[in-house]
Amino acid sequence: MLEPEELLETTDIDIGTEGFTLILFNDSYHDFEEVTNQVMKATGYNYERAEAITMEAHNKGRAEVMKGELKKCLQAQAILEEINLKTSIEVNV
Repeated sequence: MLEPEELLETTDIDIGTEGFTLILFNDSYHDFEEVTNQVMKATGYNYERAEAITMEAHNKGRAEVMKGELKKCLQAQAILEEINLKTSIEVNV
């Protein structure tokens, strides 16, 4: 599997822009506290904001965790995925 840096070399994406969104998907394997704590760890958000993201993912099937530079989204994504949370990064258009 290619590393994120290798993937970037094959695209025309400007990694310095703020044009990315990290998405968290709902799953039935983790409890609310576990997900909320991992969102806090990944983002530095306070409990209330992390809990709101967790609830949105649960209720709507997905939630925006953060928007920003690709590097920051990738770093937060790696932390979320430490406990096998399902995520994606979308390019903002």
